[in-house]
Amino acid sequence: MPTYKNSLKSKLPEVPTSIFSVMSSLANEHKAINLSQGFPNFETSKELINLVNKAMLSGKNQYAPMPGIFSLRRAITTKMENLYGVSYHPETEVTITAGATQAIFTAIAATVNKGDEVIIFKPAYDCYEPTIQLFGGVPIAIQLDPESFSIDWEEVKKVINSKTKMIIINTPHNPSGRVLSEKDMLQLEAILKDTSILLLSDEVYEHIIFDGETHQTAALYPVLAERAFIIASFGKTFHNTGWKIGYCIAPIALTKEFRKIHQFNVFSVHHPTQAALASYISEPENYLNLGSFYQEKRDLFLSYLKESRFKFTPSKGTYFQLLNFENITEEGDYDFAIRLTKEAKIASVPISVFNTNNLDTKVLRFCFAKTDETLKQAAKILCNI
Repeated sequence: MPTYKNSLKSKLPEVPTSIFSVMSSLANEHKAINLSQGFPNFETSKELINLVNKAMLSGKNQYAPMPGIFSLRRAITTKMENLYGVSYHPETEVTITAGATQAIFTAIAATVNKGDEVIIFKPAYDCYEPTIQLFGGVPIAIQLDPESFSIDWEEVKKVINSKTKMIIINTPHNPSGRVLSEKDMLQLEAILKDTSILLLSDEVYEHIIFDGETHQTAALYPVLAERAFIIASFGKTFHNTGWKIGYCIAPIALTKEFRKIHQFNVFSVHHPTQAALASYISEPENYLNLGSFYQEKRDLFLSYLKESRFKFTPSKGTYFQLLNFENITEEGDYDFAIRLTKEAKIASVPISVFNTNNLDTKVLRFCFAKTDETLKQAAKILCNI
């Protein structure tokens, strides 16, 4: 009998299993408190769930339009106008996606060709680099300052050349929680002016910002806005990450290319959830209060950790808090994270996996988007280490 000879050549031969999958699996195996993967362990709004149920019962159970239902796209553009005073056309400049990761993938797929260089800042969300490589692009990694996570814009200028196709920014930043300032955005704008370089602005934690900081969306800066794919996530915003729904805002020419890929990849996104979100985000308080909601959780978590041996600077945004363990052990962050999961029963994410050349700065990432009781239990473990 003929046997199949596997001659498959991997397109991503060096890409390992995601660290999020590794740590969550280990947490489940050892029955550890899981503060590794970025998902809340409390329920989403009952009102939002009821709106999805209502949409299902009213018959919105077939394909939505490829770009997303118009009422949701219009609600998004209204939100952009109310928050930032910027105008996008709901028909031609907004596309609803199956989560932010799909939007990032699609924007890169639509624009990056073989040999194109894409500048990313590390530590970086782990989908950027393999997606660039998948389409023949070359990731150009710039390491953020290990302590402040600031960007050296002079270094950015030095690596830009005729092959540079795109720059990817992320604010608020995962994993550090740093928020790009107006000064940062103005420097980026000056760098990109009079170039054809595209911008992918990952803004999935747009509404989760603390301590009076202001979100600096790329849409606020004309030079950036005219070339930017702006990526957002309803899953992250409304703590229902399992719903996998997000969107991409971009000028008409970029959206046209984006949708060419989107229509043959996902085509359309869960219809009843779109209908529910169109209604839900029409009430601004449903997203304007999120910063204070999550800041309380951050503050609670850090208050419990005051007696620990971990060092930290309070996160300025996202679900995440970094903790430095250099006063505790000389182990590498990966080994320490594994040991904490197995022995102390608490799971985190080692930051070195996101850094250039796996730079180890003795830092772990913990998710504080958890119930108060979970945070209390987790902190008690950390204080005993």
